[in-house]
This record gives sequence, structure tokens and C-alpha cells, in this order.
Amino acid sequence: MTSSTAPLPTAAAGLRRWALLAVLAGNMLLDALEVSVLVVAAPAIGADLGLPPQGVQWTMSGFALGFAGLLLYGPQLAERRGRRRTYLVALALFAAASLAGAVATDPVVLVVTRFVKGCCAALTAPMGLAIITSAFTEGPVRRRAVSVYALFGAAGFTVGLPLSGLLTEWDWRWALAFPAPVVTVLFVVGTRVIPRDTPAPGAGTGRPDAAGALLLTGALTALVGGFTLVPADGWTGPRGSGLLLLSVTLFATLGLRERVVSRPLVPASLLRAPGLARAALVAACLNGAYLSTLLTATLHLQWRAGHGPLWTALAFLPASAPLACSALHSGRMIGRFGTRRPIAAGMSLALAGFVLLWHRGLTAPYPTGLLPALLLVGAGFVLAFAALNTQATVGVPDSGKGRASAAYQTAVQAGAALFLALTAALLPSASGPAASAHKPVLTAVVIVAALGWLSALGGLRPGDSSRSPS
Repeated sequence: MTSSTAPLPTAAAGLRRWALLAVLAGNMLLDALEVSVLVVAAPAIGADLGLPPQGVQWTMSGFALGFAGLLLYGPQLAERRGRRRTYLVALALFAAASLAGAVATDPVVLVVTRFVKGCCAALTAPMGLAIITSAFTEGPVRRRAVSVYALFGAAGFTVGLPLSGLLTEWDWRWALAFPAPVVTVLFVVGTRVIPRDTPAPGAGTGRPDAAGALLLTGALTALVGGFTLVPADGWTGPRGSGLLLLSVTLFATLGLRERVVSRPLVPASLLRAPGLARAALVAACLNGAYLSTLLTATLHLQWRAGHGPLWTALAFLPASAPLACSALHSGRMIGRFGTRRPIAAGMSLALAGFVLLWHRGLTAPYPTGLLPALLLVGAGFVLAFAALNTQATVGVPDSGKGRASAAYQTAVQAGAALFLALTAALLPSASGPAASAHKPVLTAVVIVAALGWLSALGGLRPGDSSRSPS
């Protein structure tokens, strides 16, 4: 894409330039806090709408599915339709979906609005960085803008916890509605400051692979749906097994299509990138285990232990606040230690946190149970988060780094949706006293985290092709 508005070089354009950054970073913050908002509000939503855990998880995984389904398609759409138009349309849809979700009385409508918001986030989150690159002059100014953008993204989850806790204490619908007026303001300002752009020579000559995006989204949705039906139907039930079979079929069809389509979502050469597969697997396991833990804990704290949304939000802060506070220093750490060692160390700490929670259980006193576990997981995120993002693009040419990053983020979101569904499937199967009710879920969390840990350790082996320079 080329912009018809050149980078803004003069002092007179400074206000417009930073207004643009405010729009992009503000929306990035909202995209990032959408998950944490539902972590806290999910029990209240389930109680109000009469949803069991496997229904509640759809409010979280619906967003992740929309995000994963369109991340790879978004750049193709922007090439053909323009970044500015695509970004602004996504903002408008995000605001409308926020309002629709806040007033929804049907769980299906609520989940659909969450899915739409995930699709919108998939279009705006990576595109914001591309707009910054084209609008800000290369050098210290652009680096500062990118740092602010990254900081808002890292801080979004943390900000969403107390905000959702406060709003859910009043009514969970306010927790879903509050982004609407904020995004409306961002949209109005964005129409004035987001540069107009035109396709670069040779760009957008082929149609975006909408069919591939639909196949990917359908396959992931069917997979999650199959897992959620296991508690009711068992593994051999016609509905659950039918959805799992449909998922396999759609994935196979997508694989065949990607071989022959002129503009695949993920080129075959990208799949051979040395660091992408390992980083995607580790990040999917880490993110999935973390969100599964939070979902299990929030249901326990609010449904069984009797704590309110605000107390729950504050209880979760120790796991997310360290990442937000250290985000601006992550590049310095990677420059000194590379990516392999921080990833391995981070996964080791996170696994230790999950094992501690498995050992202590959710009924242990907060200071000796959930708190130290979350502190360990939070420290793990501080070490591994930025390193994983960097590792995903190791060995990828500059022209393909955007797609590699999108493929990596797709795996992260898909892992979240899949492991949340697994969590919901295991929760109803746990019977007996509160002390043992969540043992199957916490066991699954440890297994998932251990898989990511083993993969991270594999990157330390001498001669491993996915290693990046230290």
C-alpha cells in the first residue's frame, strides 16, 4: 500500500500526527482489554442468562475465534479496499457490536456480537501498526510511536480487569457497552487524521482469499463446538463427533485450497520459517493455559466462594500488571539475551505457577494459593511474551514478517479458543467437594503448559534450526 498522504514531517503537523497515534493506540487498548473484560464479567453473564460453563466460555472464545479467523485475511482485504476504509469500517462495526452485545437477552446474539468484535479487532490491531509505519517518519519519532502502540496493547488486558470489575459490580451490561462511545469518538477523529491510501503498483490484483478465511473460521468454530458438546453427549455423541469430523474436513479442504489458490492466506514458504512453528506452539499453550486458569478461577471465586467481580479483578492483577509495566523494556532484554533463553525461562516460571496452583487448589487461601501461582505466571509472561513475538519472525524476509506475525497471532487466538472449550468441557465432569472439583481442569492446564515448556526447551538444543542469535 502507498499512502497519498506523505509521512508528517513538520512541526505544524505534529498535533495531527499525535492525534492519529491516539486513535490507533486507543483502539489497540480496547482490542486488548476485550478478553479481560469478559474474564471478570463471565460469571455474572452466566448467572443472568442461565448459562453453564460450556455456554459461558463462548463469550470469551467467540471473540478469539473471530480474531483468529480474519487475522490472515485482513492484510489482503486492506490491499484491495485500502487501509483507511477497512480500519474505519471495522471501528464502526466494533461500536455497533458493543451496543448490541450489551442489550442482548439471547446468548446466541451475545456470542455473535463477540465474534464480530473479534473480527473487527483482527482488522484493526495489525493494521494500526502498518498505518504508523506509513505516517510517521523513520527514526526516533516512529520508534517512539511504535513503543506507545505496543505499550497500549500490552496494558490493555491489565486495564480491563479493574475496569470490568467496577462496571460488573453495577451491571455486566455496562462492561460490554462502555467501548461503544469510546470507539465512536475514535471513529470521528479517525476520519480526519487517518491518511488516505491507494493500492501500491501490483497490489490487490487478485481477489482476497475470502473462501480460505471462511474455511479457517468454520474449522476452528466446529472444533470448539465439538469440545463443548462432550459433557452432554460424550465423545461418541452424534453432535459432538459430527462437529469434530466437520472440523477435520474443513481443515483438510483448507490445506488443499492453500496449495492451488493464487493468493494463499499463508504461503508454503512461510510455514517453513525456522522460528514460527515453535513460537506459535509455545505461545498457544501459554495463552491457552493462562486463560483456562482465569476462567476456572473466576467461576470458582464468584459462583462458589462468593467473591464479587471487583475482588476477582484485583485478585487477577498480579499476573498481568508485570507485563504492562515492563513492556517498554522488553526490546532491551531481547537485545541482551536473545529469544531462546527468555522463552525457556518464561515457560519454566509459568509452568511452576500452574503446578503450584494444581497442588494447592483454588480453595487454598489466596496469599498461599492463587496469588503466588499468578505471580509466577506473570513473571513468565514478562520473560516470554516479547521474545515469542520476535522469535516468530526469525529467518523471515522483511516482506513476509507481517504475514508471519499474523500467522503467529492466529495460532495464539486459536489456542485460546480451543483450550477454553476444553476447560468448559472438563468443569461439569468434576464432582465432589469444592477442594477437588477443579482438579481435572487444573491437571489439563498443567499438561498444556508442559507441552509448551518442552517445546521451549527444544529450542535450546544445539543445532536447532529455530534458534535466533543470542
